[in-house]
Amino acid sequence: MKLQPDKSNNLTINAYGQGWIEVNGQKFDHSLIVSSLPGAAPNAWEVSRFEELKPENFETLALSGAELVIFGSGPRLRFPQPGWLRPLIERGIGLETMDTPAACRTYNILASEGRKVVVALLQEA
Repeated sequence: MKLQPDKSNNLTINAYGQGWIEVNGQKFDHSLIVSSLPGAAPNAWEVSRFEELKPENFETLALSGAELVIFGSGPRLRFPQPGWLRPLIERGIGLETMDTPAACRTYNILASEGRKVVVALLQEA
């Protein structure tokens, strides 16, 4: 019987608050892409407001190698325009949309299960 928890090399979202997200002990105050894929590092997502989103932002996510993308839409739930999602749909990549706090929690659960997941977290300035 195994008594210790499994170790994971995945990035973990440790905490979040208004205007910041902490990943593996490092605080970020901007929009962020976090991936459970091997060798991944947190990357800045060049979006600071929901109204700035465009198809190119989702193209970046489609090229990540993930099987699922979680979109954290900021402090409240907002859905991306269907046209923005074409790159994901064409590659057969699923997308879930939720507010940023829920996206952080969901990412951690799926990453701990070994899923190939990427979360794009919108931190509005």
